[in-house]
Amino acid sequence: MNKKIVAITSSRADYSHLYWPLKLLEQDKSIDLTILCFGPHLSPEYGETWQQIQRDGFTQLKTLECLLSSDTDVGMAKSLGLAILGITDILAELRPDLMLIIADRYEMLAAANVALTLRIPIAHIEGGDVSEGAIDDAVRNALTKMSHVHFTPTDKAKKRVLAMGEESWRVHLSGAPSLDHLRKSTIPKRDKISSQFNLDHKKLIVAAYHPVTMYQDSVKEQHELFKALSTRSENIIFCFPNADTGSHKIMQKASDFCQQYTNAQIHTNLPAQTYWGLLKQADLMLGNSSSGIMETASLKLPCINIGIRQQGREQAVNIIDVKADNKLIIEAIEQALSPEFKDSLKGLINPYGDGFAAEKIVAVLRELEINDKLLFKKNIL
Repeated sequence: MNKKIVAITSSRADYSHLYWPLKLLEQDKSIDLTILCFGPHLSPEYGETWQQIQRDGFTQLKTLECLLSSDTDVGMAKSLGLAILGITDILAELRPDLMLIIADRYEMLAAANVALTLRIPIAHIEGGDVSEGAIDDAVRNALTKMSHVHFTPTDKAKKRVLAMGEESWRVHLSGAPSLDHLRKSTIPKRDKISSQFNLDHKKLIVAAYHPVTMYQDSVKEQHELFKALSTRSENIIFCFPNADTGSHKIMQKASDFCQQYTNAQIHTNLPAQTYWGLLKQADLMLGNSSSGIMETASLKLPCINIGIRQQGREQAVNIIDVKADNKLIIEAIEQALSPEFKDSLKGLINPYGDGFAAEKIVAVLRELEINDKLLFKKNIL
């Protein structure tokens, strides 16, 4: 009898990480995979990205619309409540043997709470990492304690999960599965990216900036970013922020910036392969995204990390940390774009893995026995 796994995805960001584990799970004849798409995936404001999953050939999809069109913390909390109600109905119908979740998005708390109540074991990818400037950090740790098997992105992350009292047989070092795209996906070449985004000969800055959800004013740092970018002549491409408190303000600010400065453009949603094509062509990534920390090192791409959002996260030497101050950001841009800094990154190894995460994850899930030993957790501290 096939093992029934339901994988949970709420946005383009976590789907891009899950893509290759999901592909390999779907190809495995011993596994019956269902993908549950909810939250921002169903939102027109965020590009209705669940349709990309459909275009990618996944056939067993469930969808749940639960994201309020809001830009407040109250809206986030209410969306979480709606998600719990909807996911309960879907999981009660599916009754999977295992639920697969990833990372640290607050929406994942809804899925994990439902699974816990219905006694469905949880496999969690990317636990043990750190991002002290966002509520994501607490969410990630909560998901770790609610989960029954763990796939960590780095060795230090694995040690943190073990330090939380998890039994060693449950904890596996896989690396970050988003890096599998570089090894397994077809990444667009430079000329195709240049044509698609109408890029000229100037250097390219990719900007990915999200609300800082630990602040009462989650967009207080954004003004310094835009002040700094207003002084630049390079090509600038903005990616949409996550669906958090303040995201609409960032979207509007970036859209207004692009109308004022002809060297800048913004995109609601970029497929993972296109996004990686942009990063491969870019001269610099800038913002406060985990993508900058986890992924740019594999391309030896300079990355400027602004403010407190990613504070505490493990990083390679291609990352330049800077306070949210426009003068300091400008200085960091000059440093990052210098030939000397680029040369210093030769031989750089990404601590987040080697692009073989999906194989490691699926190998464990394939052999995992669904029994009382898995479901009944012990704290070994």
